[in-house]
Amino acid sequence: MSSVSLTLIGKPGCHLCDDARAVIGAVIGDLPDGAPTVVVDEKNILEDPDLHAQYVEDIPVVLVDGRVHTYWRVDPTRLRTALLEVR
Repeated sequence: MSSVSLTLIGKPGCHLCDDARAVIGAVIGDLPDGAPTVVVDEKNILEDPDLHAQYVEDIPVVLVDGRVHTYWRVDPTRLRTALLEVR
């Protein structure tokens, strides 16, 4: 079975980050049997100066397999499609 990494870059107290986390959880929870395993990692820009410099104006940022998938708002349909395309 294949796997895909998903990274959520944000910071505490960010309401858009909370929204993104909820969308990510719902999408992953609704993936069909046989879908790739999604390994989720969260990064806090307040704990990483490089991420802070790169993404401070764009959080939340979602990376799929290390590439920027989206920022600010997560579209559930687009995220689901991206996760299912990884095979």
